Amino acid sequence: MKICLIAEGSYPYVTGGVSSWINQLVLNIPEHEFQVIAITPDSSKRAQYKYKLPANLTLLHDVFLDELSNHGRQRRRRFNMTAEEANVVRGFLIGRVPDWQSLFTVFRNWGESGVQAMDILMSKDYFDLVRELGETKYAQLSFTQVYWTLHSMFLLVFSLLLLNYPPAGIYHAVSTGYAGIVGAFAAYSHSAGYILTEHGIYTREREEEIIKADWVHGFLKNIWIDYFKILSDCAYANASQVITLFERNSEIQKELGCPSEKTRVIHNGIKPNQFEPIAMAIRERTQRQEIKIGAIIRVVPVKDIKSMLLAFSIVSRKLPQASFYIMGPTEEDPDYFQECQHYKDYLNLHNAVFTGTVDIRSYLKDMDLLVLTSISEGQPLAILEGLASTLPFVATDVGDCRMMITGQHDSFGPAGRVVPIMDVTAIAEAILDLAENETMRRHMGEAGSQRVQAFYAFDDFISSYREIYQKGDWGYI
Repeated sequence: MKICLIAEGSYPYVTGGVSSWINQLVLNIPEHEFQVIAITPDSSKRAQYKYKLPANLTLLHDVFLDELSNHGRQRRRRFNMTAEEANVVRGFLIGRVPDWQSLFTVFRNWGESGVQAMDILMSKDYFDLVRELGETKYAQLSFTQVYWTLHSMFLLVFSLLLLNYPPAGIYHAVSTGYAGIVGAFAAYSHSAGYILTEHGIYTREREEEIIKADWVHGFLKNIWIDYFKILSDCAYANASQVITLFERNSEIQKELGCPSEKTRVIHNGIKPNQFEPIAMAIRERTQRQEIKIGAIIRVVPVKDIKSMLLAFSIVSRKLPQASFYIMGPTEEDPDYFQECQHYKDYLNLHNAVFTGTVDIRSYLKDMDLLVLTSISEGQPLAILEGLASTLPFVATDVGDCRMMITGQHDSFGPAGRVVPIMDVTAIAEAILDLAENETMRRHMGEAGSQRVQAFYAFDDFISSYREIYQKGDWGYI
């Protein structure tokens, strides 16, 4: 069976939970041949892989959005739509696509005949569709606003739907968005199966970003939010199975319109035995004055490193013997990393270190507790690794963090503290609570270790996907 994973902004160019998930999936199902369609913003990262590609990953098909955008801006021919094609495109523009197969057929035919995205966007037929929308659905906006907003949205997605993708038996997107619509289109084009795994809920994440964004204002925010919902609708409508990592996300998928009979939960998994030497070292550690607090984290804005640093500064004033280790890559967003360094210096946090990419296990054995301050998460592998090492966690209430730490449906007890997003005082107080009570830390660490062994077994994770792939008889729905 040839399986094609579709990843957006992650593997193999960016480290992190989704990329690690993909790498482990491919490595541990060696009987299947894998391909990856890597949708990546920046072509300057070409061939700068963060992972050694597994032997059974036989093709990496790059789609660089900056190149696609530049190429898509080149108009090559006069272009006309039939009335039927115009009606299909109209539905796409307004977010009402009753028949995705008709849309895919139109774009596949255009792509095979050499049509470029700009040919469509500069055509009179497209102009007439936009003018119609400007007079009806978007009457409160100027025509210029409507035209350029839709142009910005659909240049890339039209370009993606005009490409050829490698044939496979199953297409497996690891998010909605561009990855989701590419997976659906490729599966249709090759009469193959299509499944979706969402780690975070893409639509909600984009909605949060747009609400906070200062590059788009007023009613235009609603148009962008609707656009990303269209992309999720496409993935949900065309996938035969829609998988997520935990129950709350599955409920959100249903709220967003995914048919409940398609949904399924498959937890992340790790191998606790790999962390047993760390757990033993922590159990055998004698009492010490120093408190070591760690964070397994990429230094990017969504992880809210600045709130973490400010909380650390509060802790440091109360516990001058505390030291802080922010363990993870710093190169993904150099500007943000520089801001964090300056902020650390401003706070006089001389006892805080950005380690960069390191062997996490070699550091974990020296930690007393771990912290996660993200404003968005799915089911963080960092928490599973920490709990498997018997380290308690202070984490913000995002994704599945509350369930992982408190275990609301089991009897193991809390494995740390869950705090509100960006609540620096609550983060600091929770860290102090754990840092000042070694007995509580040890009890919480053991509770977390037991929870991981009971509910987050790596073998269960792999066997679930192996079963899905082996079924492999759906075809395009």
